[in-house]
Amino acid sequence: MGEKMQAIMKTKPAYGAELVEVDVPKPGPGEVLIKVLATSICGTDLHIYEWNEWAQSRIKPPQIMGHEVAGEVVEVGPGVDTLEVGDYISAETHIVCGKCYACKHNRYHVCQNTKIFGVDTDGVFAHYAIVPARNAWKNPKNMPPEYATLQEPLGNAVDTVLAGPIAGRSTLITGAGPLGLLGIAVAKASGAYPVIVSEPSDFRRKLAKKVGADYVVNPFEEDPVEVVMSITDGAGVEVFLEFSGAPKALEQGLRAVTPGGRVSLLGLFPREVTIDFNNLIIFKALEIHGITGRHLWETWYTVSSLIQSGKLNLDPIITHKYRGFDKFEEAFELMRAGKTGKVVFFPHKG
Repeated sequence: MGEKMQAIMKTKPAYGAELVEVDVPKPGPGEVLIKVLATSICGTDLHIYEWNEWAQSRIKPPQIMGHEVAGEVVEVGPGVDTLEVGDYISAETHIVCGKCYACKHNRYHVCQNTKIFGVDTDGVFAHYAIVPARNAWKNPKNMPPEYATLQEPLGNAVDTVLAGPIAGRSTLITGAGPLGLLGIAVAKASGAYPVIVSEPSDFRRKLAKKVGADYVVNPFEEDPVEVVMSITDGAGVEVFLEFSGAPKALEQGLRAVTPGGRVSLLGLFPREVTIDFNNLIIFKALEIHGITGRHLWETWYTVSSLIQSGKLNLDPIITHKYRGFDKFEEAFELMRAGKTGKVVFFPHKG
């Protein structure tokens, strides 16, 4: 295109990021160029912004940030025959090799050589971005861009919630950050009852209720285990979904789940966690799932169908919308303070 564009870039190995002007990229073989219609902040982006230990070990500045996206194809690279100019897409952000043991067994979500937009390659916090054609997901034309950009993280929530039976099952969700809120929405749309949410932030507890949680508890003021036992007549919940990455929340959830119940773990912990495996897992005969990424492409079909069904209550989760990137620092600082749900940028102000 031969133009310039704005992008949020991690320019140096330190706290923060910068809004810079760079060339609009050119799609290579097997790639398309998209006009970014909407892009949303993920916890991974926040880690990169904060420059925590994980980011320091993984990110190589300078690099454009961001990976959740909805956009319109404006240019098609050589060899692409599955997309055309004008297609409205989102993107699977895990670029897989297709050759490793996991890929050969159709477990692409745990590819041993995965690269991620905005982590291992330039990302999508920009006016335009490159997407490998094989990572593109075509959206219905009537899907709002703010919903379409949420499909990638929503896939994480779907795999967490639907790793086992959920309809009619009592469920505890620990952590009502953006992914936890999506988890609440999926659980309610899928028939879980009652849905009990443990979250220390008053702002996010209120959001959890708006999204549909049946009970919310502040774990700093009440014991979530006691609350669960009271609600379930001492039985414990059938399903425990961990979104917070807090070691204490993990222990409380394992105590609160009924013997023989199901556990799905998505939250990432800041350090090694010590757990009484004998009494909290083995003797309780728990079914435990570690969740990473999304299944390619089964989960995408589920996510798209759930959104189109109208049963997902997504609007309360999108708490902040920004036209352009001018206030990106405000957005990140609000997210750091736990005062947001999902934050969505619409890069083009017009």
